[in-house]
Amino acid sequence: MCGIVGYIGGRDSVPIILDSLARLEYRGYDSAGVAVIDADGRLVGSKAEGKLSRLAERLRNGERIAGTVGMGHTRWATHGRPTDANAHPHLDCSGRIAVIHNGIIENYASLRDRLIAQGHQFRSETDSEVLAHLIETHRRASGNLESALRATLAEVRGAYALGVLSSDEPDHLLFARNGASPLVIGIGNDEMFVASDTPALLPYTRREIILQEGEIAVIDRRGARLSDYAGNPIAREVVTVTWDAAAAEKTGYKHFMLKETFEQPSVVNETLAGRLQPDGSVDLAGDLGTIDDARLRAISKIAITGCGTAYHAGLVGMYLLRSLVRVPVEMELASEFRYGDPVIDPTTLVVAMSQSGETADTIEAVRVARASGSAVLGISNVLGSHLSRLADGTLYTRGGPEIGVAATKTYVSQVTAIALFALHLARLRGSADADRLREIGRGFQLLSAAIDVVLDTSAAIRKVARSMRAARSVLFLGRYINFPTALEGALKLKEISYIHAEGYAAGEMKHGPIALLDPNVPVVGIMTEGRVREKMLSNLMESKAREAPIVVVANTGDAEAAAIADHVLWVPRVDEMLSPIVNVIPLQLLAYHIADIEGKDVDQPRNLAKTVTVE
Repeated sequence: MCGIVGYIGGRDSVPIILDSLARLEYRGYDSAGVAVIDADGRLVGSKAEGKLSRLAERLRNGERIAGTVGMGHTRWATHGRPTDANAHPHLDCSGRIAVIHNGIIENYASLRDRLIAQGHQFRSETDSEVLAHLIETHRRASGNLESALRATLAEVRGAYALGVLSSDEPDHLLFARNGASPLVIGIGNDEMFVASDTPALLPYTRREIILQEGEIAVIDRRGARLSDYAGNPIAREVVTVTWDAAAAEKTGYKHFMLKETFEQPSVVNETLAGRLQPDGSVDLAGDLGTIDDARLRAISKIAITGCGTAYHAGLVGMYLLRSLVRVPVEMELASEFRYGDPVIDPTTLVVAMSQSGETADTIEAVRVARASGSAVLGISNVLGSHLSRLADGTLYTRGGPEIGVAATKTYVSQVTAIALFALHLARLRGSADADRLREIGRGFQLLSAAIDVVLDTSAAIRKVARSMRAARSVLFLGRYINFPTALEGALKLKEISYIHAEGYAAGEMKHGPIALLDPNVPVVGIMTEGRVREKMLSNLMESKAREAPIVVVANTGDAEAAAIADHVLWVPRVDEMLSPIVNVIPLQLLAYHIADIEGKDVDQPRNLAKTVTVE
């Protein structure tokens, strides 16, 4: 939620800030703004409602600004509508201090009332503007920007990442972080960069420092000085990013979502690399941190939590772990976890899933788990993320950057990772037949090729998309381990096409949703080979009897699927336990093509952001 960028060095900061913001626009695109110190020592800036392109156009046509130190912001609106006035940066009364902010200041209302009573004038509806006025107040008292920032942070409550720039101290930038709002500091040659995420920095540097919770960074062109809120200095290791800028580019694809969908065969292989052995056995040595074999053998229950696509991936994991490990497994939305009085204790393993490792609800769920003494396994894509620091062990998905807001390779890599963990835990506890475990493991080796086969049908799926583009609603049905596939297919469609869609357990259809069916409500059913295939066939027959158009995901050559369906999305047959990884691919492509045909903004759907760092 919201993208933050900072630069200090010898070059004009404005082109660098705009370029970096463009790489962060997936985090929010309601408005954008920049602020710099110009050659005359003045704090100048510009901001605009809407996407970054509007700000860039404004800067090209009249509002020309330049300076070697500056910062920028792209906003996902929380407090206050998307308007020019509510866009960041926000200024103090003097116009000499600028603040950019990602997150929520929970006690902003009382602070704002107090500041107004003291004579401060507010220009926006946002919670963020209180930061600029608080810093102004404390700087008058201390005469020092860093001291003023520390005093301000002592007064505010909430989760945030923020940047501060002042024309009175133009030789440095200040940044601070609290909660699940990431900040990365990039190290250049006599220049420094700051951003909310690594892709923004890759064209300029691959050496970075991750600012952690409860830390302040004072950044000049020679480096960064880190400290905690009390002023105690902090030493931090420099990390070298192993993937390059090309990984975060479209490289010829029309949209990032399409590119990332087609990257999934290699993503599966990366997730498996070094973990899956040639005989089908699984080795997770080094991935589980301090969660040793003795603790894994002693667990009495597993609780899985996540949000959105991660929640759906966790549901697949729930079915796998129940089947193979034979322990009670609960699945809980992370946004409900801490409010639902979870029954967890030191014999519980909590599996927390988050692509970014910064999802606010998931981080709060992990805090509850740790307070209960439970072991926490994180499944994440980002080294050094908040989740990876809180968890006892982290199983990294190795998916590379995902820029499209609608998650694709995130889902496939997370399901692959939790399936590997299920095999590992089942072998360790002796809860499943060893030959069966190796059979599933060998099935992993076929996945990338099976996904490639489905990707080759993209043009055929586009034809199906044309027939569904006018649907007012779509019902996705699945059973057992492919019930989550139905949920994920519906989520992808509603996210990027804005067509209402529901994912349902197929057996529940006759308990209500069947009332929705008519010739204008297509039903998409997942009916690949497995223990519930015949049940799915019956459910789809019930749907067809209500004159709903039928689209079926089926294994190649399934004559019954061809007979019942108006359209079939063909997929190769793989082990049923791994089938969600393949079966979701045609649903991703179906959603993509419908949205693209309808002219929707596939990569930046309305009202959404990639990394949700507020509750």
